[in-house]
Amino acid sequence: MSDSKVVLVTGCAKGGIGYEYCKAFAEHNCQVIASDIPQRMDDMLDLESEKTETVQLDVSSDESVSSAVKNIVSRYGRIDILINNAGIGSTGPLAELPLEAIRKAWEINTLGQLRMVQNVVPHMALNRSGSIVNIGSVVGMVPTPWAGSYCASKAAVHAMSNTLRVELKPFGINVVLVVPGAIRSNLGRANTARLGNQQDWKLYKDFKEAIAERARASQAAKATDAGLLAKYVAKKVLSPRPPKQVVFGHMTGLFTVLSLSPLWVRDIFFSTRFNLNKRV
Repeated sequence: MSDSKVVLVTGCAKGGIGYEYCKAFAEHNCQVIASDIPQRMDDMLDLESEKTETVQLDVSSDESVSSAVKNIVSRYGRIDILINNAGIGSTGPLAELPLEAIRKAWEINTLGQLRMVQNVVPHMALNRSGSIVNIGSVVGMVPTPWAGSYCASKAAVHAMSNTLRVELKPFGINVVLVVPGAIRSNLGRANTARLGNQQDWKLYKDFKEAIAERARASQAAKATDAGLLAKYVAKKVLSPRPPKQVVFGHMTGLFTVLSLSPLWVRDIFFSTRFNLNKRV
């Protein structure tokens, strides 16, 4: 056990990327703690093995995070690696998307990651070692129409990670920002289902199809398999000198080019791509 890295992964329900992270780190002989909200515990049953256990953890709850981290440290003595994976999609025009929906995305995608960091860091600092892996997105670099809420939540993750990387260096803690492209998972289906509950657009009723298409955009036929991403990230994070950033997956090349392009080029590209050229 002393030679095995203790890895805590959030958001591990079957069909998601977190599920694949758990399998990838277990293949490297790590002791993996897979976590998710109580309602999804049954979706992690297939992960349970000698190298993987499952725990309840809601990243939006101070009490849940604190309790889970304390129990894990009590049992294993440490947490070597935190994979901050838990997250939800958030689709719709910013001028009409309910603030409640935006607040929920930020609570899980952004504050959820920081909440995990604040609970895990004191234990890592005591050991003067550890790695925190925050999951961002290509849209955290270049935001897209119809997903401003999600893009902003991920852009904040990028900013936090770049700050934490410098602030935690004195304690021997590595911070790795993962920037996935389009990765095949259950995110598109969940986005579409969530969108169905809030599609009564007023100003944007003529863009209903374009908005729905954006909810599914990351799950196109060429999207990268989640297992490939997870294996690539695990290998990088477990290396003697983990990188500061891991960029991987379909569309990352395009978004890198867009991030270096003038704003007018981005505007033309996205206006055309998401049907925003017409006047209403």
